[in-house]
Amino acid sequence: MPSPPPPAHDTPSATRWRGPAQPARPPAPTAAPPPPRRAATAVYLLFLTSGVAVGVWTARIPALKERLHLGEGELSVALLAIALGAFAGMQLAGHLVDRLGTATVMTPVASAQVLVLLLPAAMPGLAALVAALLLFGMVLGMLDVAMNANAVQVERARGRPMMSSFHAVFSIGGFLGAAHGGLFAHAGIGPQATFTAAAAALAVPVLLATRWALRAGPEPRSPGRRAGVRTREVLLLGVLAFCCFVGEGAAADWGSVYLREDLGGSPGFAAAAYAAFSITMTAGRLAGDRLAARFGPVALVRCCGVLAGAGLAAGLLAAHPVAAVAAFACFGAGLSCTVPQVFSAAGNRDPARAGQALARVAGLGYLGMLAGPVLIGAFSERPGLPAALGIPAALALLVALTAGALRPAARDRGTAT
Repeated sequence: MPSPPPPAHDTPSATRWRGPAQPARPPAPTAAPPPPRRAATAVYLLFLTSGVAVGVWTARIPALKERLHLGEGELSVALLAIALGAFAGMQLAGHLVDRLGTATVMTPVASAQVLVLLLPAAMPGLAALVAALLLFGMVLGMLDVAMNANAVQVERARGRPMMSSFHAVFSIGGFLGAAHGGLFAHAGIGPQATFTAAAAALAVPVLLATRWALRAGPEPRSPGRRAGVRTREVLLLGVLAFCCFVGEGAAADWGSVYLREDLGGSPGFAAAAYAAFSITMTAGRLAGDRLAARFGPVALVRCCGVLAGAGLAAGLLAAHPVAAVAAFACFGAGLSCTVPQVFSAAGNRDPARAGQALARVAGLGYLGMLAGPVLIGAFSERPGLPAALGIPAALALLVALTAGALRPAARDRGTAT
C-alpha cells in the first residue's frame, strides 16, 4: 500500500507575497485554474499601446505648437486640458469598473485611444485643440484605471506579482512612441502622418488585447470593515503615489536643468540625467516582480524609498555632474517598484471597489506629477535648485517610512504572514 503524499507547504516567497498583497479568501473545494497566458498578454499589450500613444504625442508637441502658432501660455492651456481630462476620466472609470467589470470598460476605451490619437493634429485652432486634448486625456485616464484594475485581477488569479512588469512595458512603450515621433520629425513628416502611422500600428495589438482580455464580472461586495477605515487606507496609498510622482515629474523637468545650469555640464551630458533615471526605472520594474515575490512589497518599497532618497541626496551634496547622473540613476531605480506595488495594494484593498480605489490613488499620483515640477520651480527661487531637489529626496524617504501602508489589515491577511 503506497504511503500518502507529504503535505504541501507554501514556499516562503509565495507566503510573503500573498499576505501583504491581497486579502485571504475562504478555501474553495477545487482550485480554479489560472487564466490563460493570453490574459496577461492582453494587459501587456494595453500598457504598451498606452505608453506608445503618450510617447508619440509628447514627441510632436513642438510641431503642433509651431503649426498652430501657439504661444507659451496658449500651449499651457492646451496641456492643462489633457490633465483635467485624465483626472476626470480616472474618476469616471473607477465607478464604471466597479459596476460593470474591468474588461467591459477597458476594451472599448482601448479602441477609442487609437481613434482619439488622430484628433490633435487635425484641429484648426486653439479652442478645437483644447477640446480634442480634453477628450484625449479623458480616454487615457479611463484606460489607466481600467487596465490597472484588470492587471490586479490577472495578478491575483495567477498568484504571483506581475504589476511591475506591466508598468515596465508602459515605460518601454513610451520610449518606442517617442522614438517613432522623433524619427518622423527628423524626416520632416508632419504630426498628422505621424499620428496616423502610430494609430495604424496600434490597431493590431489593441484588437488582440480586446480578444484575449480576462473577462470577470464585478466582485461581490462583502460587509468587511467600515467604509471610512477603507477610505483612509486608500488615501494613504494615494499619498505614497503622490510622493513618487512628484519625484518622477522633478526628474523629467528639472534633472537636465540642474546638470546644465547649476553644475555646468554640457548640453549633451545634461540630458544624461533623465536618461539614467529612465533606464534604471525601466530595469527596476523588469526585476520588481521577482523582488516582490521574494521579499514582499513592504520590504521592497521600504528599501526602494531609502535608495531613491539617500541616492539623490548624496548626489546633490556631491555637486558634481557625474555624481548627479549617478544620483538620478539611483533615484530612478528606487522609484521603479514603488508605484506598481502601491497600485497593486490599492486594487487588492477591497476587490469590489478596486476601480474607485485605483482612481483615487492614480488621481493623487497624477496631481503629484503636475504639482511637483511647479513646487520645485517655485521653491528654487530662493534657496536654489539643489535645495529644491531635496524635496523629492525627502518624499522618497517618507515613502520608505510609511511603506507599511501597503500591508492590509489583519483581518484581510487571514492566516498568511
